[in-house]
Amino acid sequence: MIKNTGYRKLGKTASHRKAMLNNMATSIILHEEVKTTLPKAKEVRRVVEGLITSAKANNHLAVKDTLKDKVAFKKLFDVLVARYANRLGGFCRIYRAGVRQGDNAQVAIIKLVE
Repeated sequence: MIKNTGYRKLGKTASHRKAMLNNMATSIILHEEVKTTLPKAKEVRRVVEGLITSAKANNHLAVKDTLKDKVAFKKLFDVLVARYANRLGGFCRIYRAGVRQGDNAQVAIIKLVE
């Protein structure tokens, strides 16, 4: 019987996947836009939206476990929490951007909503 695990494994070990998603979440918070493959974009959206929700609840320790960059941490609590104070969810949007020429992988752009 096939049962879904609740997340995409992305062909990586658990530690590699966690580090990659944390780094991508940091990049999204700093640059507000990242171009990546579609499955990675769908997974990192879960991480980023959880971070913003935790920051809105003023939970510094939960955010600090994921964000190791001090600049991203400061931007999250100073800029993004104020921007999304009245928004309940849906902080990220994923746009499909065609396919990558080298391996024909679906490419997506994930960005923060204004």
